[in-house]
Amino acid sequence: VVLQGRHGRLVGVFPAAEDLTEPGTVVSHPGLTYGGIVHDDSVRGEQVVAALTGIADHYRDLGYRRLRYKCVPAIYHSRPAEDDRYALFRLAAIRYRSDLSAAICLSCRGPMSQRRKRSRAQAMAAGVATTLDWAQIADFWEILELNLAHRHGVAPVHSLAEIRLLHQRFPAEIQLITAQIGTELVGGTVLFSAGPVLHMQYTATTPRGRETAATDLVMEHAIELGRSLGCRYFDFGASTLDQGQVLDEGLYQYKTSFGAGGVTYDHYELDLA
Repeated sequence: VVLQGRHGRLVGVFPAAEDLTEPGTVVSHPGLTYGGIVHDDSVRGEQVVAALTGIADHYRDLGYRRLRYKCVPAIYHSRPAEDDRYALFRLAAIRYRSDLSAAICLSCRGPMSQRRKRSRAQAMAAGVATTLDWAQIADFWEILELNLAHRHGVAPVHSLAEIRLLHQRFPAEIQLITAQIGTELVGGTVLFSAGPVLHMQYTATTPRGRETAATDLVMEHAIELGRSLGCRYFDFGASTLDQGQVLDEGLYQYKTSFGAGGVTYDHYELDLA
């Protein structure tokens, strides 16, 4: 859906698609973690209410029964822009899902736990070294695929070919930090830069990487990278399962122990019937 201002000028878009697993449902956007109305900052207040009302009417006329809206988390806004949440309230939308992420404010980072400090010292003593090095993406992807298959029985959302294609198209926005002991690759993380946020997309380590706490040095390198890029936040990503109903407390505590705080990814449903 395209939003137009005066004289037909493009001022915003609403990326959405039909949810093939739930007939009659349109989502913004099934393949994305978040994705509400994206606009040029000229759409505010009652204009957002009117825009969302028009979007709902559009999909109702097409025969859809439900509209699911994934709000862009506040840390990803260039400037405060939660008018859509107010519009959802006005239209009696129901929040049906909330995922909890952990993020570091890079200008006022919280204190690191003593355990993280000990793990960082352990990794340094083991000779772990971190590098920004996309050339090792194939070797890292092999570690990632083995980790996900063995520990969770799943595969990465992206294939190696897909992540390479994305990096080819957005070389400055997609980075790989690796951890090595000598010449041995023991872990790493793929990071997506999204405006004011550097987001941790994929992280994996080998058994030796876990034994030497290599991830701690990778995370510190990633946090410093975010700061050097001028980002305002470093986002570790969600720690929830089952549509937000289950919190992986151990994983969440690990992320917050780097000095992070909680950020929600909220999903709303609007009844079009």
